[in-house]
Amino acid sequence: MDSLYVLEHGACLRKDGDCLKIMRGSRVLDTIPASGLHQLTLAGRTSLSGAVLDFLITNRIDTVFLTPGGRFRARLLLDEPGHVTLRQRQYMRLGDEGFRLDLARRIVHGKLENQARMLLRRGSRSRDLRLREAGVQVKALQQKLDRAEDLDQVRGIEGYGARIYYGVFGLLLHGNGFSFTGRNRRPPRDPVNALLSFVYTLFTNEILNSIRRVGLDPYLGALHEVAHGRPSLACDLVEEWRIFGERLVLTLVNRRVVRPGDFVTGPAEEGDDGKGVRPVLMKPAVCRALIAAWRRQLDQSLFYPPSGEKTSLRWIMHSQCRRLAESLQPDGTPYRPFAVSR
Repeated sequence: MDSLYVLEHGACLRKDGDCLKIMRGSRVLDTIPASGLHQLTLAGRTSLSGAVLDFLITNRIDTVFLTPGGRFRARLLLDEPGHVTLRQRQYMRLGDEGFRLDLARRIVHGKLENQARMLLRRGSRSRDLRLREAGVQVKALQQKLDRAEDLDQVRGIEGYGARIYYGVFGLLLHGNGFSFTGRNRRPPRDPVNALLSFVYTLFTNEILNSIRRVGLDPYLGALHEVAHGRPSLACDLVEEWRIFGERLVLTLVNRRVVRPGDFVTGPAEEGDDGKGVRPVLMKPAVCRALIAAWRRQLDQSLFYPPSGEKTSLRWIMHSQCRRLAESLQPDGTPYRPFAVSR
């Protein structure tokens, strides 16, 4: 097993020989082999025994802590070996305003392209003029992006594209009892936003792992500014993969894999505006179903133009991080985000 997700509220993770045991009180909820584990994700209030913590540190296992709603809280940060030369190159290249602006434009261009393609295709399939019009509007923003003179303009175009896209996203939902009136987060306040936030976190963690394996500094990006505790480069590179998370959420809702009764309202917490907000949370069974569906999605084969072959989505994501590292070299090919072909 390469990754483990512990979602049970109030569980404790203990090590027993070559196995990890998920406990609640004196009851064993599950027993999992510890060998081969590369990532551990803990959602909610899960505790670790000293032996488990020592095992995670010794074996350099990436460990992520999430809130019950899937919001990132912290990561067990381990020293990275080597890669000094590559990181020096990253700092130098991203310190160049022209290079950074070009990379930010490319990242947003790829995101807009994927959003426009989905809206145009689904609008044509359903014959919904509103979706097609929104797709055309998003597509047109790419021309403005090419004329953007600074990062603030790039971010403004990206934000405007997001408003158009999420403004019609609810038209793509066909599941009974679900609605979507706009994107809200930190915390999410309805079931669809809860699903989106959680799956975005899954993709961001996967990209973050890839960045660390390549040897780049995940906290210095191009589009996202440096901020305390934010892996800005991972936030940059996840933009081209958000479309896959959105497609996954639409599949789960429209095929009625998830239902409104699969969500609960949690205790109030402070929102982005500083006011108390009661978040909408997925029940553990829904979290497990979402993670299982996401992992199946990562194993799906897609055509990857740089290699000319079909390969898994997970491998393509990792390859894109390597291609970004290559683009930082003096003679590197400019980075090109992955475009959805279907």
